[in-house]
Amino acid sequence: MATPRLFAGFLIVLVLASCNNNQGDKDAMTVVERPGEPEIYELGDDDKRMNDAIDSAVQTIHLFKAALLSKADSLEAFSLKVKYSMPDGYDEHIWVSDIRLEDSVFTGYIGNTPNVITEVKLGDFVRIRPERISDWMYLASNKLRGGFTIRAIRDKLSPQERTAFDGENGFIIE
Repeated sequence: MATPRLFAGFLIVLVLASCNNNQGDKDAMTVVERPGEPEIYELGDDDKRMNDAIDSAVQTIHLFKAALLSKADSLEAFSLKVKYSMPDGYDEHIWVSDIRLEDSVFTGYIGNTPNVITEVKLGDFVRIRPERISDWMYLASNKLRGGFTIRAIRDKLSPQERTAFDGENGFIIE
């Protein structure tokens, strides 16, 4: 079994938190740095590019499932991004790694330390409700498949930030 932090090197850029009561520019992105932890990219709920990315992920989850079930040796790092909500309307989207499909239910381990939510913590085993899935990804010969929210975040970065982002991830984003 893979450890929950097996792909922690790229999780530095894959945490998305959005806040329902975010004020200001709808396209604004805030980077929250945490010593010893992955960075968090915060976006408002009204960010069109991110909402489109989530919609794309939900509409194509069957592709993720087919790849997972194929058990192909060239495919790895199967992860799902899952939305967790606080009573105050704050939503935090957290990557779950080591994904398995058991009795038509996705399961896995929380892949990074949550910033605000307390419902789960790093390494917790979770069953994933389909309505909470906000993204999916896996690597095929070290190339990102899926990762719609990753691409949405990357698109917002300056050319210099994008170069650093790509270098930190350790996989290829086409």
